[in-house]
Amino acid sequence: MDPPHGFPRPPTVPIIHTSLADLPSSSPSWNVYPEDLYSGGAYAKLPLGRVRYWLIGPEDGRRIVLIHGLSIPAIVWKDIAPVLASRGYRVLLYDLYGRGYSDAPQVIYDTALHTTQLALLMQHVRWDNAFIVGLSMGGGVATAFSAHFPHLVNGKVALIASAGIIESSDISRTAKFMSTPLVQTVSALPPFQHYMRLLANTSKSSELCETNPIQEIVRLQTAHLPYYNAAVASSLRDGPIRGLHFAFQSLARSSNKVLLIHGTSDKTVPYKYASKIHNLVPQADLVTISDGGHDLTATHASEVNALLLHFLADEYSYKPRG
Repeated sequence: MDPPHGFPRPPTVPIIHTSLADLPSSSPSWNVYPEDLYSGGAYAKLPLGRVRYWLIGPEDGRRIVLIHGLSIPAIVWKDIAPVLASRGYRVLLYDLYGRGYSDAPQVIYDTALHTTQLALLMQHVRWDNAFIVGLSMGGGVATAFSAHFPHLVNGKVALIASAGIIESSDISRTAKFMSTPLVQTVSALPPFQHYMRLLANTSKSSELCETNPIQEIVRLQTAHLPYYNAAVASSLRDGPIRGLHFAFQSLARSSNKVLLIHGTSDKTVPYKYASKIHNLVPQADLVTISDGGHDLTATHASEVNALLLHFLADEYSYKPRG
């Protein structure tokens, strides 16, 4: 028996689950989302596992970080990042823990995990600060990051279809069901994983060419990464999807310029949240994309690029709020 004031057990090191980097060369993921999709790729060995990142664009360019969302790794920026780099910016992309080529620590995927991951990655690449751009849940990460690590933000934050204050009633029944501990336990069992791999491997290479790679990579991660589903589920339950009113209020009190981009037909993060965020951050510029859905970086890439380049330019100034 432990003494009355003793500690019951010593701290344990979290289990680290594998990433796309550990799949065999025969896996279709290597064709859909190759490890070298962007140039300048490397791994950062951080305390909770390896993080895959890429640095593209001129080394002396103004620095930008791009943060992806809940389920799709850095491939979601494939039509955005190269354009920013071609215009002289130095762009840092990376896969969040549990997605893509970054390891999946068996921990709670809360806001602190996501913001600390970026802070440590910026330290690894020796960046003192950067412009911050977040998409969907990445918008929640970007906002919380600006609150937790304000000295690492270089005056501008852009949020595209941003999550962060979604109410439980707007999270789909399917997402809630899939994120329950019971379902996560079942989905981690070998028979379920085997079944999902069989489904994923039924696609022929010719079919993959006709498939949207951004959609396909979600299916492949679900089938082949042992902790992907749990990481996504924990992010839904515990992460920067909800409850970040304090972070948006902190962003409003800061000197950062803020750009909000949101589509009126977004079914994942309904357009009403753009107005709610705008009310929390009244100095932000809100740009509405008529009939735009949630995947703006794919469907409206040219418009998003133009908006980001205008916002990031030195001569950018706010439009009066209408």
